[in-house]
Amino acid sequence: MIEIKELTTSAELEEFVKFQFTLLEGNSFWVPPIISDEVENFDPDKNPVFEQAEGRYFLAYKNGEPVGRIAAIINRMEVEEQEKPKMRFGWFDVIDDIEVTKALIGQVREIGQKYDLEYMEGPVGFSTMNKAGMLVEGYDELNTMITWYSLPHYKEHLEQLGFEKEKEWIEFEIKIPEEGPSDKVKRFSGLIMEKYDLEVIHYENKKEILGHAEAMFDLINKTYSDLSTFVPIQQEEIDYYKEKYLRYLHPDFINCIADQDGELVAFAITMPSFAKALQKAHGKLLPLGWAHLLKARYFHDKAAFYLIGIDPKYQNKGLTSIIFKEMNEMFNNRGITTVETNPELEDNESIQALWNSYENRIHKRRRTYRKAL
Repeated sequence: MIEIKELTTSAELEEFVKFQFTLLEGNSFWVPPIISDEVENFDPDKNPVFEQAEGRYFLAYKNGEPVGRIAAIINRMEVEEQEKPKMRFGWFDVIDDIEVTKALIGQVREIGQKYDLEYMEGPVGFSTMNKAGMLVEGYDELNTMITWYSLPHYKEHLEQLGFEKEKEWIEFEIKIPEEGPSDKVKRFSGLIMEKYDLEVIHYENKKEILGHAEAMFDLINKTYSDLSTFVPIQQEEIDYYKEKYLRYLHPDFINCIADQDGELVAFAITMPSFAKALQKAHGKLLPLGWAHLLKARYFHDKAAFYLIGIDPKYQNKGLTSIIFKEMNEMFNNRGITTVETNPELEDNESIQALWNSYENRIHKRRRTYRKAL
């Protein structure tokens, strides 16, 4: 018999987080989150996303043992202002037993019907800044800190239950030329900077980064506003994410471009890959988790490409050549030979075209699934 329990207390939510550790223990491709960060995600007193969203969390038990989890989510801005009658679900992990999946999805359906929503989609988080998409290819590739790892039967269960593909993302692995950016890239980069009277901004410390953080989030809202998956990032979320993720950023890995008035018109954020360090930390910063993360910040040969934003006025005008020139030179100086992109919607051809000049391969795909309520 399958029992579903709704979780509400901090201790219960920690159990919700730790279920993934039990299920995926020993999987060499899964990258564990920091447990305390995950629990904080679900705390309305700490995470400002709950100004616009609400979540309910469920664990499934069989013979007294936890066998699956799911979060049922409603983003009110999406439903009320963007008029998308969507019931979200995320943080979905389950043993290979379709009856468990059926019971968990049943909780999501019941909540969606109660609020007169029309369909459910997942796995997705609370908002644009959260993880999204179920891994459907690349199970034997190392995951990243900003994506969910999924087992092959997750996809099979949802499809057996009548879910259909809604959106699909692809991830690239890119080889960085050891000889540096090509003469063509250097020349074109210089021409674009001169034509539009632009300058590259280099940061010395985190304080300087904070000075442009608001402008970066503004560019994210402008850059991605037309995507079907996008929910505008609110000011309280900006403040929260600045504090939450600043510790991971290194000034050398942030490339920004300003116009003649000093206004930010483009940026790109990469990071050293923290995947192996997070595996060693195994969900805890203490006693040695911090040490693993700190070491990864300085000693690595792989980086992760997380965000790029370009003011619509400057899109398709060659600014990416400036960013790639700067990135290529920095990676060469640091001995980085490989970069992994964040998930990109498969129909976002303008972003994918950026990698055509580099040796690359699509090594992961992830997908959200949809079903009428």
